[in-house]
Order: sequence, then structure tokens, then C-alpha cells
Amino acid sequence: MKKDTTNDMTVGSPVSLIIKFMIPMCLGNLFQQFYNIADSIVAGKFIRVNALAAIGSTGSLMFFVTGWLNGLSSGFAIIVAQMFGAKKFDRMRHYVAMSIYLMAAFSIVMTIGFSLANKPILHLMNSPEEVFGDVTAYMGIIYAGLIITGAYNALAAFLRALGDSKSPLYFLIISAVINVILDVVFIVVFGMGVEGCGYATVIAQGISAVCCLIYIVKRFPILHLERKDFEICWDSFGRLLKLGIPMGLQFSITAIGSMVMQSANNGLGSVYVSAFTAAMKIKQFMMCPFDAISTAASVFCSQNLGAGQSKRIHQGLRQGVLVGVGYGAFA
Repeated sequence: MKKDTTNDMTVGSPVSLIIKFMIPMCLGNLFQQFYNIADSIVAGKFIRVNALAAIGSTGSLMFFVTGWLNGLSSGFAIIVAQMFGAKKFDRMRHYVAMSIYLMAAFSIVMTIGFSLANKPILHLMNSPEEVFGDVTAYMGIIYAGLIITGAYNALAAFLRALGDSKSPLYFLIISAVINVILDVVFIVVFGMGVEGCGYATVIAQGISAVCCLIYIVKRFPILHLERKDFEICWDSFGRLLKLGIPMGLQFSITAIGSMVMQSANNGLGSVYVSAFTAAMKIKQFMMCPFDAISTAASVFCSQNLGAGQSKRIHQGLRQGVLVGVGYGAFA
């Protein structure tokens, strides 16, 4: 028998629900960072320092691209969470279907656009000449796999909209381990170089997306879509984009500053890039809880907005801010 494992956040202690939701979300963010880190470590150990610099110099660019897709899916999931909180399950499934259309469209457009602009962007970022070929090849593979990245982000966002932040974490852990294994196999066994890291990342993300899809099919009958759910509605597209685009900018806008700083640092050479890469990874790890807290509060408020519980929204907002300030002080 199929078991529905949704988590209704319209009842219970707001701060308890937010913390329980944000901890797996935070760990999931850390494991998403692990993809690029694993590539950097394996490349640096088994290829050469230039390989570490090549992958490391793409960190801020990858943060920008994946942050945009992550933000889009999180924005779309706000409406899904609202419909879930309001118990309007037919409308919820409709918005899930419309979100799938939009995520596929954005992923395809980004793949084409970034692939065509790959070399100009890297020149603009002052990628060191000694690693330019490796960087171009690595990012080309990442761009080609954006449809897979978008698929995972969308499926994970739908699960989180229904209050399940643990399952995406488990699938990320599995894919992160597979990513490391594939890195070693492609580089050490097949001698594929930096390109092997790119293929390993895309394949591992694809596995996490498939795991999410299978889990939804088996455990979330409430998310099973029918043909009628995919009937195009331009008003629904507009409503989703009004939330998705600002969230995409919020998730990726800080990466623009990092790209400017990365551009200046790239001009110093591969050794400096390698050192800067290590420091930035530590910073990104420390910042992950803030994104998790904001997503947890967003899902909580969205479900309660759909349920018409404004008092709980105020409570959740205040307590979510306190959790964020508390972590900031601790960090």
C-alpha cells in the first residue's frame, strides 16, 4: 500500500517545525556544495594543481547557475505549499505540472545560452590561460546537464513544499558518494582528466533526480499527475514566475559579487586560485544554514497562508528570524 508521508505544518509548535525542517535542508545544502568540492579534491590529488585551480575557478559561476535554478524551484514551491495548506490538491497538482514546464524551459534556455557564451564568460572572469582549456571543458559538461540539475531541484522542492526535507537529503548523500566514486573511476581508471569530474557530477545529480521521482511515485500519491494537470494556463505561469524569478535572483545575486571577486583573483595565477578556492569552500559551508532557515520559514508560512492562519505566520516569521540571528551569533 502506498504511504503518503506529507508533513502538515499548519499544526504544532512553529519553531519546532522550522528547526526540524531546516536541519535536513541545511545538510542537503552542504552535500550540494560537496559536488564541486569532491571534484576539486580528486582532481587536485590525482591530476595536478592546475586541475584543482581549473575546477576551483568555476565555483562562483556554478553557484550562480545552480543558485538560479534552485531559487526558481523554491519560488514555484511556495504556491504548491499554499495549495497544500489550503487542501486544494487539484490546484496543487496543476501548479506542480506548470512548474515542470517552466523548469524545463529555463534549463534548456540556460544550457543553450551558457554553452554559447562559455568562452566569453570565462575570458571575462580572467580564467588563467594555463587552465582555460580544462575550465571550458568542465563547464561545458555542467551546462549540458542543467536539465538534470533543474529536474532534481524541482522534485526536491515539491517534496519540501509538502513538508518533507529529509528525503532529498538522503538522495543527495547517496549521489554525493556516487560522485566521489565516479570521480576516481573516470580520472584514475579511465584517465579522463577534468572532464571526468564534470561527467561524474552530472551523472550523480541524475541519480538523485531519479531517486526523488521514484520516491514520489511510491510514497506521495497526492503528487501523482494526470493529463488534465498539464493543460497550459498562462495565468498560472504568470503567478509562478512572480515568485520564482525574485527567488532565483535572491539565491544567485550574491554569486555575482563572488564572480567579480573571482575574476580579480583569477588574474593572480593558478596557485592563488587554488588557495582562494579552499577559503571560499569554508565560507560557503558556513552560509548554508541561512538558506535552510529561510526555506524552512518560507514553506511554513506558505502552508499556513493557504490555510488562512495569519497568526501562525506571524509566529513562524518571528521565531524563524530568531533562529537565524542565533545561528549568526554562534557562527
